Amino acid sequence: MSAFRNTIAPWIGLAFRLILAGVLGYAGLIKLFEDEGAKRAILAYRVFPPDWAGFLGYALPVVEVLLALLLLVGLFTRWAALVTALLMLGFVVGIASVWARGFSIDCGCFGGGGDVTADDVDTRCLTEIVRDSLFVLMAVFLVAWPRTRLGLEPPRKTHDSVGAGTDFESSEGFADEDPKPGS
Repeated sequence: MSAFRNTIAPWIGLAFRLILAGVLGYAGLIKLFEDEGAKRAILAYRVFPPDWAGFLGYALPVVEVLLALLLLVGLFTRWAALVTALLMLGFVVGIASVWARGFSIDCGCFGGGGDVTADDVDTRCLTEIVRDSLFVLMAVFLVAWPRTRLGLEPPRKTHDSVGAGTDFESSEGFADEDPKPGS
């Protein structure tokens, strides 16, 4: 298990960080530059009171961009990934809710949003649910293994089998190979 954690997980984590950062950054920036942000998409879901749509329409893209920046640089990765997983899970639940209630909407994930024609609604909703579920899994991976390659996470003190805490895990995801004796 330590071979996975020290050699493979940091590279997989880097890929997942960059994918999620790209998706969140693109989605957030598109919505930030729309006239009403994500307001139209939020109203289409018919989940939140209409009075909340204005605030959420601007807050959502700001949160997405902030998460994208944290994931891009690998800072506070575990927390950013946890919020990302919860956000994506919320999107999955929202899309499933709309689909179950028989509404036909553009999810608004990458701008736009609102009611649309019922053409291929089943395929569209299923595709969006599968896509966002994959993003949830990527984020959960980062919650479990937040130390990735090329991340700015500070070193984390680790404990040896006695609990003396003599080695440190670097931001590259590896435990230092030759800790100084007695330190």
